[in-house]
Amino acid sequence: MKWKSYLLALLVVLTFTACTPQEQEEETADAKPVIYLYPEQETEVTVELDHDGPLTATYPAYEDGWSVLAAPDGTLTDPATGRTYYCLFWEGLTETEYDFSEGFCVAGSETAAFLEQALAELGLTEREANEFLIYWLPQMEGNAYNLMAFQTEAYTDHARLTITPEPDSLLRVFLAWKPVEDPVELPSQTLEPFQREGFTVVEWGGCKVP
Repeated sequence: MKWKSYLLALLVVLTFTACTPQEQEEETADAKPVIYLYPEQETEVTVELDHDGPLTATYPAYEDGWSVLAAPDGTLTDPATGRTYYCLFWEGLTETEYDFSEGFCVAGSETAAFLEQALAELGLTEREANEFLIYWLPQMEGNAYNLMAFQTEAYTDHARLTITPEPDSLLRVFLAWKPVEDPVELPSQTLEPFQREGFTVVEWGGCKVP
């Protein structure tokens, strides 16, 4: 029966080499966008995501949308199971070309300090910024330099959110970045401050660009 094992191994190899290197480079991942909901009072909220590529992971499970009971402190409760969450999580593949016409080039060793300041300027709370850093910093601080640009329409146009009821204020922070060996000169990006008013929704995520 050894020939069956060899055949199975061959099929596995063919499966994982079916994409050419060029095809693999063209697809990047929108990694760990998380969504926080902060209503002024306990509210039933539905969040729908229209992403231009396949979703690779969601939690809680995304079917036709997320429907949760949101509390002012950000606690989310699944009305069907009673299980609680502090955010909605998703990841997906995209062929979007992110905008690096403006941004920042920061030494890897200075990345934590830079992001702490930048995320505060953009309007993330310390807890939200901590969670951003805990996820991304291990991938960034060991690089010689990181080329970074916070995305606006290049991100929101291919990852569209429909939230019911509609929030009074919405912040979507998405960082596209790539490791580089040498400093890159580019115009500095202006970071717009965010004011939280009424029912506030905050999202952060990022993408390592090949």
